[in-house]
Amino acid sequence: MFPERINTEFIKVIDKNNLEMRVYERGSGETYACGTGACASVVSSIINGYCSYNEEISVHLIGGTLKISVDPELNILMTGPATKVYEGVFEYEC
Repeated sequence: MFPERINTEFIKVIDKNNLEMRVYERGSGETYACGTGACASVVSSIINGYCSYNEEISVHLIGGTLKISVDPELNILMTGPATKVYEGVFEYEC
């Protein structure tokens, strides 16, 4: 269906302040979280009448819960936990 593969989110509306989201990323499969996708999911849910502007919406992901609020001018504020999962060194030569 998608020969080049895609990134996608699946959303379940729990109620007007809670969404459940699963994330599948091209080349990685299911991932724990996606902040950009969570923000887009809240905006989409507001536009489609499931959630409201200026309300804190909890987006529940495998990796934790993100709190997102959107105002009518589409300014988005996202808060949530951050966890260090990897440390490394990047070598770059000009």
